[in-house]
Amino acid sequence: MTPAPSAGGEGVKKQRKRRRSRSKSSRRSAPNKNSSRYAKRVDEISAGGLVIDQSGTKGLLIGRIDARDKNRERLLWSLPKGHIEEGESPEAAALREVKEETGIDSEISKSLGVIDFWFMAGGKRIHKTVHHFLFKETGGKIAPQVSEVDDVRWFPLTEIVDRLAYPDEKKLIARSKELIS
Repeated sequence: MTPAPSAGGEGVKKQRKRRRSRSKSSRRSAPNKNSSRYAKRVDEISAGGLVIDQSGTKGLLIGRIDARDKNRERLLWSLPKGHIEEGESPEAAALREVKEETGIDSEISKSLGVIDFWFMAGGKRIHKTVHHFLFKETGGKIAPQVSEVDDVRWFPLTEIVDRLAYPDEKKLIARSKELIS
């Protein structure tokens, strides 16, 4: 004779399994110290671009010391750019950032496009979108922004793509060569 499910035997085993599985699932949903192992995602939007000098033969780049260079001698050259502030258009932010980082006054000639990329900083996973413009120099005096830029220089337009340190900027400017000429 087989005992009834409530009388023990297999029924008890099934109940134990159910209890165990419930306790496992409740442990999974409870916060644990490993839940912070994933980096927090942060979205950033910036604007900047390439400034062409008044002669139309040179482009302006900013240099920052490569953090991986132990001798702190290697500069990574890039396009001037920075964060768009609340209520600011990409164009207004680009003009402001170029002036702040380089000391050069400029006006926007045209849009070069938008690029986005991911990187890690300060334990955060950052998704950055950058609006790029082509600028024409209108005045000012070249001066690197003390807190953010280590050097600012004019380079012949023919050297700009080779000087740029970041692949996305290289591609953007290489693709835009006909716009620059």
